[in-house]
Amino acid sequence: MRATLKLFRPMIGIFIALNSGLLLCRHLLEKRGVDVLVLMTANFIFLILGVGAFLLQRKALGNKNPNVFIRGVMGTMMLRMFVVAIVVVAYAVLSGSAFNKPAVFVAMFFYLIYLAAEVATIIKLNRSKNA
Repeated sequence: MRATLKLFRPMIGIFIALNSGLLLCRHLLEKRGVDVLVLMTANFIFLILGVGAFLLQRKALGNKNPNVFIRGVMGTMMLRMFVVAIVVVAYAVLSGSAFNKPAVFVAMFFYLIYLAAEVATIIKLNRSKNA
């Protein structure tokens, strides 16, 4: 259990760092027309998606068949993209004219940060498994 929590440190660290940065730069972002609440919500969604995807990929990594791991990685990436697309469309529909394009673009940058952290952690796990 403790080893599993240790693997989530990068994602939790990114979550805390991004939220702290958003709170510290709130006035600057709002002056530029970026909705900070949208970014904080996106940050939380990406954390939940990242943890869920990581758990699925870790389970697939334990299988002896390497194809299971590849399918797990590709499946979680596709699932995450669909969830993000659904959330963006829902936000666009529900917010109407208050839709904040700059916040959505910044959130997509957050998506890439979480993706990089997850891939780095999975690669590290794969190397330790094969060593």
